[in-house]
Amino acid sequence: MTTRKHPPEHPESDHRTPIEARLEARIAEQQAAGEAADREKLEADLADARQRHLRLAADFENFKRRTRQDQLDTIQHASSDLISRLLPVLDDLGSALEHKPEGVDEAWAKGIELSVRKLEDVMSTHGLEPIPSVGSRFDPRYHEAIGHIESEEHPEDTVVTELRRGYRIRDRVVRPSLVKVSRRPELPSAGAATPNS
Repeated sequence: MTTRKHPPEHPESDHRTPIEARLEARIAEQQAAGEAADREKLEADLADARQRHLRLAADFENFKRRTRQDQLDTIQHASSDLISRLLPVLDDLGSALEHKPEGVDEAWAKGIELSVRKLEDVMSTHGLEPIPSVGSRFDPRYHEAIGHIESEEHPEDTVVTELRRGYRIRDRVVRPSLVKVSRRPELPSAGAATPNS
C-alpha cells in the first residue's frame, strides 16, 4: 500500500526555523501513522515554538533599537564635551578680534576672523547653536543672570546685556548665557526726606 503525501500545510515554510521544520516533519509522520493525540501535542509544541520565535525576534529588534539610541547618545555626549572645552578658545579669539590694537595688519585680522568662522561652522555641524539672549525674556534654563539694570524702556526680566554667549546642542544646554536683566527703577520711599524740606 502506498502512502499518499500531503502538501505542506504552511506555504511560508521557506521562512521556517530548524525547530519548526523538524516539528512539521514529525507532524507529517504522525499524520501518516494516524496517531491523533500525538499530532495535537506536536501542533501545540509547534505553535509554542512559533510564539517563542516571534517574541525573540521582537526582543532582538528592541535590543537593536536601544543599542542604536545608546550609540547616538554616546556620540552626542562626546561631541558636547569636546565642544564645551573649545568654547573658551572661541571666546578668547572673539575677544582678541574685538580689542585688536591699532596698526594691526588687516590681512592678519581677516585671517583670524576666517579661522573663527571656520571653527564656528565646524561646531555647528555637530548641532551647536547660540542661545538667543538680548531682547528675550530671562529663562533660567538658558540664561545665568549676574546683575540687573534699571530700565523703563524694557519690560521687567528682559535680557538687556549679554556678557558671555551661551550655546546649546539641540535641546541640551552646553553653556548658559551670562546676562544682565532689566528691572523697574526703584521708587523713592514715602518716608524719605525731599531735598527742599
